[in-house]
Amino acid sequence: MEGDLLVYGAYGYTGALITERAVVDGLDPILAGRSAERVEAAATERGCDHRVFSLEHPTVVERRVADVDAVLNCAGPFEDTAEPLIDACLRTGTDYLDLAGNVDVLEATAARDAEATDAGVALVPGVGFDVVPTDCLAAILHGLLPDAEELTIAIDGLRTFSPGTAKSMLRGLDRPGAVRRAGRVETVPVAYKRRTFEFPTGDRTAVTVPWGDVSAAYYSTGISNIEVYAGVPDRAADVMERTRWLVPALAAGPVRRAAEAVAGRVVSGPTADERARSETHIYGEVTDDDGTVARARMRTPDTYDLTAATAVEAARRVLAGVAGDGFQTPASAFGPEFAEAFEGVDREVLTEPERVVQ
Repeated sequence: MEGDLLVYGAYGYTGALITERAVVDGLDPILAGRSAERVEAAATERGCDHRVFSLEHPTVVERRVADVDAVLNCAGPFEDTAEPLIDACLRTGTDYLDLAGNVDVLEATAARDAEATDAGVALVPGVGFDVVPTDCLAAILHGLLPDAEELTIAIDGLRTFSPGTAKSMLRGLDRPGAVRRAGRVETVPVAYKRRTFEFPTGDRTAVTVPWGDVSAAYYSTGISNIEVYAGVPDRAADVMERTRWLVPALAAGPVRRAAEAVAGRVVSGPTADERARSETHIYGEVTDDDGTVARARMRTPDTYDLTAATAVEAARRVLAGVAGDGFQTPASAFGPEFAEAFEGVDREVLTEPERVVQ
């Protein structure tokens, strides 16, 4: 491998899985984070170098990343961590990757494309389960129907969460929903739409969610209308629709901070056995203005195991110069087939482009 990789947030649940995968794959990452005790413990366990720094002081962050070739940011919520690390990377010529799946964060990163291109820096967010498989499936569908104007993605199997994921979900309560219409991101209510999708495990009710592909898939495909759904029990969908009015109260600072603190204490993340039994199913469809539709679906292993694999491989490829300068999505940086390079991922085209008669 060419170059040095710094993993920021290496001691969180997901960061630890990524660090373990990187070491097993023969990489020698520098582990970093703001907690000296936790960084040192992780580095000692893995036999890695380490650095301790917070993101509060820009000059400190710059010094800590200036002599590495790429930073992989695993420290959420990414609303807090992405901007200061990207700022430092742009000033020091350091490539940047992260696990962000938040629409706002991805949009903010995309807006820095020109800066990154001028600086000769690759910005590749979303290199975990959010958004590698869904982004790649969207790009594959776009290849089947290049004139597609609408993209729908549905995900079933999101049932395990790490502390960081739980906190990010709570942080997003004040952004209840998002879709893309005519090329622009629009905020919509919680469970804005409900649909039934046919997954390999059976029919599943799903509601719209602000998944990262509302942003990422647009840049990968140019499709201007995008909705993403997540499978939920019917009763949960009913509750979400009936309690939309509670969202502003739940998103209030004191309530949210208290909930984040509780999540940090009681959510531990899935065990290795739970991850081994977990899999996720993704459905995708694209439609053009003439009513022609193409459909495909993808199966993946556990979201956290896949994240560790995709993040490490994405970092390896960025260090090898595979990704160009500027903002890129996983699919645009590494190709639509990227997700299928990993064990346990398979794809099936359900419908080649065909005209649907209304």
